Amino acid sequence: MRPPLVDLVDDSPKEACGVFGVYGPGLAVAQLTFLGLYALQHRGQESAGMAVSDGESIVIDKDMGLVSNVFNQRRLAPLTGHLAIGHTRYSTTGSSTWRNAQPVYRDVGHAEFALGHNGNLTNTAALAEEAGMLAGTVASDSDLVAELLATDIRGEGGERSDGRDLEHALMRVLPRLRGAFSLVLMDEGHLVGVRDPNGFRPLCLGRLEGDASRAEGPAGWVLASETPALDVVGATFVRELEPGEMVVIDAAGERSLQPFGPNRIDPTLCVFEFVYFARSDSRLYGRSVHLARQRMGELLADQAPLPPSAVGDAPAMVMPVPESGVPAAQGFARASGIPYGDGLVKNRYIGRTFIAPSQQLRSDAVRMKYNPLRENVVGKRLVVVDDSIVRGTTQRAVVRMLREAGALEVHLRIMSPPYRWPCFYGMDTGARSELLAAERSIEEVQVYLSADSIAYLSEERLVEATGAPGAGFCRACLCGHYPVEVPVELRGEVLASNDMPPSGLDRSLRVDEAHLPVPASIEA
Repeated sequence: MRPPLVDLVDDSPKEACGVFGVYGPGLAVAQLTFLGLYALQHRGQESAGMAVSDGESIVIDKDMGLVSNVFNQRRLAPLTGHLAIGHTRYSTTGSSTWRNAQPVYRDVGHAEFALGHNGNLTNTAALAEEAGMLAGTVASDSDLVAELLATDIRGEGGERSDGRDLEHALMRVLPRLRGAFSLVLMDEGHLVGVRDPNGFRPLCLGRLEGDASRAEGPAGWVLASETPALDVVGATFVRELEPGEMVVIDAAGERSLQPFGPNRIDPTLCVFEFVYFARSDSRLYGRSVHLARQRMGELLADQAPLPPSAVGDAPAMVMPVPESGVPAAQGFARASGIPYGDGLVKNRYIGRTFIAPSQQLRSDAVRMKYNPLRENVVGKRLVVVDDSIVRGTTQRAVVRMLREAGALEVHLRIMSPPYRWPCFYGMDTGARSELLAAERSIEEVQVYLSADSIAYLSEERLVEATGAPGAGFCRACLCGHYPVEVPVELRGEVLASNDMPPSGLDRSLRVDEAHLPVPASIEA
């Protein structure tokens, strides 16, 4: 049996995908898409792809691997046209195979289109059954959306005189979807961006300026999961798409449509976009992610300061687990007055996965990613700041290596609350039994990690730190309240419960912890 592939950043939540789109007549849209995907590489490292239209046909190029592995100048050169979409993927629904690399493409005879998807649908099985699709017909929820759109376009019986087959199909199909979906789509002449009614995943609109002296208006438009992808292609940020909004871009400019009824609109951006997923230089809800993470550290220092020393007058130092813990560690140091320093060096060139045939090697794999700076940690009381704890493998190994390097005390400070519930909206966490804090007290987590103390930022302070406390956030992974119904069969599989209520979860229903089994023990 082949040993398992183990993620070297095992305790970081995993995102679904990054999406990008550009409408730019006269511009090198494939090259712009390449740059945009590079800026979104952190959102998915399993595959990369793009679709380009010249107004007559759509060409797809995609493959497994990082953006820089998939594309080079030779592959980009023949991808000419005036609009394109791109995608970087991390699989959460559907296996990690070339077939599931995106963009997904369909040719319905009189029309072609392609789409890229960030998020997870929660009603994939029901939609497939309603459409009469046989098992194995579609490989992922993204593939299902493409098939539903293609079926709808075929059902119209012929090409529309206005050439807006895709737009009209979306208006009919989108209201049937449930869950998380930020989409970029294209046909031969239109670029489309869609955000689900909850806005679980981000999507923003940017403008590529034309020659001001010619007063021709924008040279083009850009859609992207995050604002740094606009920056890298020289686009000006216009706005974030509203939850439930569809933007259509063509030669006439951009139009905003509302496929969902007002009763479906309920803004609940994933709070982990602020904690971990988004790049620090991104802006969400109009707020700086970097400043929000620094504020998390400041509030954490106020909530859980370094306890009195048990080893006399040893010097203290605040250090991050790089790189996601850096802004919060800076904030903690500033608020506490404890000096900031680097205690770990991260290997930037290691691959994401490691073939590990045993638990010991899975733990030791962390050493391939981090190495302690002995001269900085020896003889010190360390405040180690990290973004989150999922399974605990990384933090346990970090504590051990810091002690071996000469640290006198190791105090963990986590810039988010305990991660206790699986996500169904585009974040890959596995079963609840795999989550270290699911059924363990903070004291039990501390003992398992061999830390001198541990503290998590409270849920209220986390939302406060974003600077947008009233904007709306999904916190299901922290509290068990799921904003969108999760089917019994889906959550039953992930929660491994034999006694679940028959109806789906709504905003007012929290899964009763008494119905859940004690999670499997984690190997020492």
